[in-house]
Amino acid sequence: MTERFSRRRFLHATVASSGLALLAGCTAGGSQSGDESGGSGDGSESTTTADVESRDFDGWFDRTSNYEGVYDMTDKDAVTVAVGVSGNSGAYAFDPAAVRVAPGTTVTWEWTGSGGAHNVVERENDSFQSELTATEGHTFEYTFEDSGEYRYVCVPHETFGMVGAVVVE
Repeated sequence: MTERFSRRRFLHATVASSGLALLAGCTAGGSQSGDESGGSGDGSESTTTADVESRDFDGWFDRTSNYEGVYDMTDKDAVTVAVGVSGNSGAYAFDPAAVRVAPGTTVTWEWTGSGGAHNVVERENDSFQSELTATEGHTFEYTFEDSGEYRYVCVPHETFGMVGAVVVE
């Protein structure tokens, strides 16, 4: 039986075995920082060192090409998710698609400038909503205080599969 080896897994394995640092947008975590630690200097780090848990989400990610599981980032005070990365037949994905964080963690979504205008909108309770923009480097942040599962979308590209989730435990 052969294992499907995605480009992200290949890059992750190559970096892990060689000790090389990749440029922003090329790591499994979508860290947008160029510093050597893989983080932004604010307590966040690249997800290349995070554990990944398989989770179903009742089909939430069935239409998403880049969902690889939930990245455990419960040990971080701040986490960055890239908006507009390659996926779903264009730049219509979040990276990572799903993260697990501890209560009190701030998640920052950072736009890549690819794929047109994007936004980040929580679907269940309207807990958070960013503006619609295509500006590279634009950020939107939300601090998750309450435990739960927060599913979000990019409204213009939801039908393409541009969906994500934050699990707070």
